[in-house]
Amino acid sequence: MKGIILAGGKGTRLYPMTKVVSKQLLPIYDKPLIYYPLSVLLLASIKDVLVITTPEDIGLYKQLLGNGDSIGINLTYKVQAKPRGLAEAFILGEEFIGDDDVCLILGDNIFYGQDLTKILGNAIKNNKGATIFGYPVNKPSDFGVVEIDNDNKIISIEEKPKEPKSNFAVPGLYIYDNSVIEIAKNVIPSARGELEITSINNEYLNRKKLDIVLLGRGMAWLDTGTPTGLLNASQYVEAVQNRQGFYISCLEEIAWRRGFINTLELKKIGESLKMTDYGQYILSLVKE
Repeated sequence: MKGIILAGGKGTRLYPMTKVVSKQLLPIYDKPLIYYPLSVLLLASIKDVLVITTPEDIGLYKQLLGNGDSIGINLTYKVQAKPRGLAEAFILGEEFIGDDDVCLILGDNIFYGQDLTKILGNAIKNNKGATIFGYPVNKPSDFGVVEIDNDNKIISIEEKPKEPKSNFAVPGLYIYDNSVIEIAKNVIPSARGELEITSINNEYLNRKKLDIVLLGRGMAWLDTGTPTGLLNASQYVEAVQNRQGFYISCLEEIAWRRGFINTLELKKIGESLKMTDYGQYILSLVKE
């Protein structure tokens, strides 16, 4: 299983914050936003990750994350010259994906919950074509919406419908088998000129190979596409970390607990950051 993080786009809803910097590099409390989707892939034991971003920002991502060697993973990068839709990720990532299945996560999505690792593992294990997730929201018309029957089988998917058929939004996390590459190549651009991920999902639905996993109570999904979303996400992370003492999306901790790096390697990272609370947290893990 390969992983792709789509960290492109202009971030216009966040102007002027994002006029000169990618929104996925903005801070969510104590770490860059891109740490959060990357942590989801690490929790799913995905070690080969492609970051797709803009020509202007690719150098900054390389500077921030490097090749992933320090946390025992393999990071590569690809440019999306223009924002042509989420589905283009599979065309740009064709060589990277190779013959593997792939998990796509959007760079501005945050997932957190006690059972997240288990949920991801089961979804990947049981995937028979494509798997999407459903999350209950108060304003489904702001999102892609999935309609399901009493057996949790998907009936339809619509992008930001004026009259939603359910309150289940489709978060930016998707699991696909290898046929997604050819499906993406045959997607017809939408009215706004983009290759929509909904078109891919509907093709899998037509093939009766699209499943859904519902995320309910105990699971947080935070969309950071607006200033209010950024603020709420930062406050959420701050509250959890300071009350529980556990860090959300600490890449080094996840890599260590998944066996990607050993304790000596973890300690080395912690020592390099010991002047920060983040580094002190890493060093506290070493004492375990």
